[in-house]
Amino acid sequence: MMRLDEKVAIVTGAGQGIGLEICRQLVAAGAKVILNDADAALASAAAETIAGNGGICLAVSGDSSDSKVIQALVDTAVQVYGRLDIAIANAGITLFGDFFSYSPEAFSRVMEVNLSGSFFLAQAAAKQMVAQASGGRLLFMSSVTGHQAHKNLAAYGMSKAALEMLARNLVIELSQYGITVNCIAPGATATERTLSDPDYEKIWAEITPMGRAATVQDIANTALFLVSDEASQITGQTILVDGGWSAVSPNPY
Repeated sequence: MMRLDEKVAIVTGAGQGIGLEICRQLVAAGAKVILNDADAALASAAAETIAGNGGICLAVSGDSSDSKVIQALVDTAVQVYGRLDIAIANAGITLFGDFFSYSPEAFSRVMEVNLSGSFFLAQAAAKQMVAQASGGRLLFMSSVTGHQAHKNLAAYGMSKAALEMLARNLVIELSQYGITVNCIAPGATATERTLSDPDYEKIWAEITPMGRAATVQDIANTALFLVSDEASQITGQTILVDGGWSAVSPNPY
């Protein structure tokens, strides 16, 4: 089993869904986790649940697109646990909208959360990792929409594609310090948000080669591997977790 004993991790957007499951798996593998969410109540409840099951997890709420919040996350990791080894930029926002009427406000918000938050978390975390001289793991949450076009998701898809290029660029900047940088691109995934559509799982099961939507465990399993020592030679890569959906062309038969 992959172990992360004594490793310290930050996960943003982790009050529920994929982020929460990533925190659970990190803690189960032995890591100490700073759990962040913009919703303070969600963050506190999630961290309390994990800690109540014997894990080491501390909630730090705040908008992870805010550079002050980002620095507070890193500072808390160092002050409380003495170091930082893993930073996972999971926070993201999807604002659907027609291209012709998409507002500057909506566009800016998508870029702030999905891009700026990820960029500056990576920057702050990498500075700490370099100072420690012990390597590290950075992980971004992309999406299949960064690979294939979807109606009313131009801004979102753009932001996710940009994250993947950021990861590649950071290979040049950070490999010399033993820091790996990768992305996960989930396909259709059953979460609290997506399951509000009663037909979500049925629709995606019909068009996904593996016959089902992904679970949050599928995504978290991939994250756990990429931040482990077993993935030390993997960097600058995007792992699509979509049940084969992106590998095949749409087929009406």
